[in-house]
Amino acid sequence: MTQLDRIDRLLLENLQADGRMSAQALSELVHLSARATLNRIHRLEQLGVIEGYRAQVARSAVAEPVAVFAEITLKDQRQATVQRFERHVAECREVVGCWLVSGRYDYLLRLACRDLAHYRHLTNAWLDDVALGIDRIVTNTELATVKEFTGFPLASP
Repeated sequence: MTQLDRIDRLLLENLQADGRMSAQALSELVHLSARATLNRIHRLEQLGVIEGYRAQVARSAVAEPVAVFAEITLKDQRQATVQRFERHVAECREVVGCWLVSGRYDYLLRLACRDLAHYRHLTNAWLDDVALGIDRIVTNTELATVKEFTGFPLASP
């Protein structure tokens, strides 16, 4: 694990809030020169601490209107089954998030669908595909987003 000092954490915190913040603006926040700040950012990118930058698009403007959480339980945990399932969901455009979890089910998926009929058609096809090894799908429809992911907490070391 990469050791991050106070300045690295402050840079990361600010870049998570605004990935387009200029090196000059960041340098004023961390009290370094713009060049030193840019060097730190490049180092964090090279180390893989900063994995990339993206635009945060208003979901209401572009996304499908129905968001659904699906709890997926696989029939078995054999490596081939797990790999097939994970490859399938990684390629499925409706799956906007997928997490392997511990507990009552194996995976938690977040899907964006046109409507519930679209979701039902999609998941019925998954259940019919024996190669995916899905035992059970439990559905939870998203009623409202209370808090969306905005970055990791970066407490001081």
